[in-house]
Amino acid sequence: TETHQQKAEAFLYPPVSAIRVSGRYLTHQKGLPSLPVPPLQQTCEHYISALEPIIEAEELKHTKELVDEFQKAGGVGEGLQRSLEKRACNSENWLSEWWVQIAYLEYRLPVVVHSSPGLVLPRMNFRDKQGQIRFAAKLIAGVLDFKTMIDNETLPVEYLGGKPLCMNQYYEVLSSCRIPGLKKDSVVNHAKSSRPPKHITVVHNFEFFVLDVYNSDGTPLTADQFCVQLERICSSSQTNIEPVGILTTQHRDSWGKSYVSLIKDNTNKESVSAIQRSIFTLCLDGAIPRGSEETYRSCAAIQMLHGGGSQWNSGNRWFDKTLQFIVGEDGTCGANYEHAPAEGPPIVALIDHVVEYTRKPEMVRSPMVPLPMPQKLHFTITPEIKKDIEEAKLAQDLDMRVIVFGHFGKNVPKAHKMSPDAFIQIALQLAYYRMYQRCCATYESASLRMFRLGRTDTIRSASSASAAFVKAFDNSSKQKVDLMVKAVRAHRSYTNMAVSGQAIDRHLLGLKMVAVEKKLPMPDIFTDTAYAKALCYQLSTSQVPSKTDCVMCFGPVVPNGYGVCYNPMEDHINFAVSSFNSCEETNAAHLAQAVVEALLDMRTVLEQTPRPKL
Repeated sequence: TETHQQKAEAFLYPPVSAIRVSGRYLTHQKGLPSLPVPPLQQTCEHYISALEPIIEAEELKHTKELVDEFQKAGGVGEGLQRSLEKRACNSENWLSEWWVQIAYLEYRLPVVVHSSPGLVLPRMNFRDKQGQIRFAAKLIAGVLDFKTMIDNETLPVEYLGGKPLCMNQYYEVLSSCRIPGLKKDSVVNHAKSSRPPKHITVVHNFEFFVLDVYNSDGTPLTADQFCVQLERICSSSQTNIEPVGILTTQHRDSWGKSYVSLIKDNTNKESVSAIQRSIFTLCLDGAIPRGSEETYRSCAAIQMLHGGGSQWNSGNRWFDKTLQFIVGEDGTCGANYEHAPAEGPPIVALIDHVVEYTRKPEMVRSPMVPLPMPQKLHFTITPEIKKDIEEAKLAQDLDMRVIVFGHFGKNVPKAHKMSPDAFIQIALQLAYYRMYQRCCATYESASLRMFRLGRTDTIRSASSASAAFVKAFDNSSKQKVDLMVKAVRAHRSYTNMAVSGQAIDRHLLGLKMVAVEKKLPMPDIFTDTAYAKALCYQLSTSQVPSKTDCVMCFGPVVPNGYGVCYNPMEDHINFAVSSFNSCEETNAAHLAQAVVEALLDMRTVLEQTPRPKL
């Protein structure tokens, strides 16, 4: 049975339990509840509460008047609410289609840094080309092993607090790709086609290769056979190739235009199509700049997030591909994924499986059959495309710090009967407040996978309770522990509300979208400056736990903000903190240090005080 503590971890990219249910994917999906539309009055009340710590009293007063007007009987809000409820009755999920369009496909900043997360694995124990190839070969076999479970629908159904979760995202990550458009992008999933792909793409020295991964009888090649094929690829790739892949790092409108001119040529069109249709991409990277041991993980995170710039490995990618595994010659390994089809947890589950697989000894004897030569993909580079490639050379503006907080992990908050996630989030609030003497709008993603086709909603970690705690903490207040307990509880309660479909952000977005689609005048609460401030997340955060000792990383979502991703292990916590170098007021290293100090200070206060009865 689950303890109260485990229930409190609700959502948070949970360490979910899994039970194998064979071949029942569709039946399972049909049994899931659909996403509810929260009551209008409840969302309006919670919206005002969420604004309290982040806007001035005078502005809040004005917003309250707008909200009262919006939700009054017979008002604009009621009409929009009714339309939204009607939409919910007539669709599998009233939010998901809108969300993918707005959050991803219509978002025009580059996917690199601004949207696609990177994932850094522990450094593997090889330091040369041969070790790189051996590991990469096992990695391919491990992904195909996981793919078998997807194809056979024997993937373990995940549960959270006894409730089954939507498994749809697992069916979206392989054989899929984003396709640039002139105004908005699209995603294509070839796994669902009548002839599902049988190849992966391998990139080496900026050159792309098609590698068939199945025999004619449908069985996958063995790791030894993949070794042979990867060696062939490495020995046949040239070094003076135009890095076509760098085009995928562009602003989406620019890439949309380059894409049209790129695929006018038939050879290019076929090459691009082969990449898009492939099961996943494997990037065999060249060397990366050598830093100290302290900075190693931060450099590795940069490689996973954007490849380190055009002089290093940014051209050795196809960033539109949903899943790219990255294996460096020096043991640096990880992944990058395009965010439109899925959130972190399904990606992490796949990666956990693959890492475990690579650690097992190879059992299968390889048949001594000749294998077809992997096929090199050719590109015709016109002067126009050459110019696009030159312009796409990636600007280096991201500061990324990966730290391992080694003093404690989940164990300390759990010993004090506190949710580890809530404890870490409150420490982040304290760290930010100490640096800036104010609270800011904070985003933490909450999973909606309890519902069919559920994606995410927002946990707003800056609350009145967290504000009271951070303001009192350094003022020798006697109530520090009480205020900490209240702040942690408030966070836990918002989390539980969010994972059960009762948070405010997606509901407000839904009401706004109804107005847009019906071509109604935009209600005042959405043009109000407070709404813009509420959506300006200077802290964009996510907890992504895993079995493997890894960390996910992403960029900030506003120019003067931070991206913070963390993986709480039992006795340590992995953090990745990012900011933009071009912003004078933010500094990733300073925030990372402030988080370390906040966590230690919070533990000290807990240990100096008799434990409260919860």
